Amino acid sequence: MGTLKEFRDFALRGNVVDLAVAVIIGAAFGTIVSSLVDDVITPLLLTPALKAANAQNLDQLSWGAVKYGKFLSAVIKFAIIAFILFLIVKAMKSIEKKKVPAATGPSSTDVLLMEIRDELKK
Repeated sequence: MGTLKEFRDFALRGNVVDLAVAVIIGAAFGTIVSSLVDDVITPLLLTPALKAANAQNLDQLSWGAVKYGKFLSAVIKFAIIAFILFLIVKAMKSIEKKKVPAATGPSSTDVLLMEIRDELKK
């Protein structure tokens, strides 16, 4: 029974649960970014460029047996994810900078030491 209790304590620890939530949200975010690239960016931005290069389907681009079109698609998705994460981190840092800690007076220990100092000066 002890091992089961230890496992339960481990699994329900805050950082393990937070990590599980982050993985699930990351997977969902990946799906959203894939849809953004495949359904929005590719048709709007890349399709005209690919038509001009006479390569309409990005995933079908290949050079012999090397399918570099899928690689290009993955690079585009990575760049978008990295840029969005950069914006999120930048926004979080700006929010943290705006939080100015309230000016607090000296602690009770500091007050006591200052009183002792002042008495010793007298």
